[in-house]
Amino acid sequence: MLERIITALVLVAVVLSCMFAAQSHYPMYMLMIIAAGVAGYEWFKLMPRKSKNVIKPFAWGYGLVTAVLSALALQYSDFALLLWIASIFTWILSVYWVKSYPDYDSWYNNSLKFIGLILVSAAVTAIFAVWQSSPWWLMYLFLLVWGADSGAYFVGRKLGKKKLAPDVSPNKSVEGLYGGIATAMVIVIAVEVLYLDLSLAEHVLFLILSVITVFSSVLGDLFESMIKRRAGIKDSGRILPGHGGVLDRIDSLLAAAPIFAAGVYVLKLIGVDL
Repeated sequence: MLERIITALVLVAVVLSCMFAAQSHYPMYMLMIIAAGVAGYEWFKLMPRKSKNVIKPFAWGYGLVTAVLSALALQYSDFALLLWIASIFTWILSVYWVKSYPDYDSWYNNSLKFIGLILVSAAVTAIFAVWQSSPWWLMYLFLLVWGADSGAYFVGRKLGKKKLAPDVSPNKSVEGLYGGIATAMVIVIAVEVLYLDLSLAEHVLFLILSVITVFSSVLGDLFESMIKRRAGIKDSGRILPGHGGVLDRIDSLLAAAPIFAAGVYVLKLIGVDL
């Protein structure tokens, strides 16, 4: 437990320093590229393969490609937008994959290598775009995802009876999902009341975006759990002592970040400036 706490404190310190303390965008930029590279490496280890042994040079090569793709998308906003769209389309498909598992697992094939490039790159570029809009909006996204996850954990632990997706993640319950949504709604309402000056219609749109973001974070968590279960791997990596891998920490954000960033982009197009 002590190891887990220390790792969490170090992670929080590094991320918050890049978000708020740095005067330049380069620390956050480099953090996103490094995160993309490590997440890509871990993603490759979850892919189908003939042998149980992972050839590390190939895994690191895949991680390098993911980092380079992410760097390009961070430089060109139009490319990043295309990645978000492709990512959202993939997440819509994944609803069926999660719902049908384990009866249907044909999705577990080499196409996941291409999908991984899209999902990881879309997530880090979305996080960076939200941060560029305002570090506080990125903090809101984090609070929304982590609040929903924490609420789901504590409510599910106390009241959970009906399993949400027993074949994918046996510990998650429908009651926990409700608890996570309720926790997230407290955060949404507090932000809307205290910090946002919007019309009623704009408040409703922002609420809808936040709810969709919360549901997508749950989907991201379930999807990564499903891939790990199919690959026969407990944790995506061991780079974070007590926490597993980078993918284990950002699985919810893989889905939530592109959806939230794209939603904010659409809201701005229709005249809702957050």
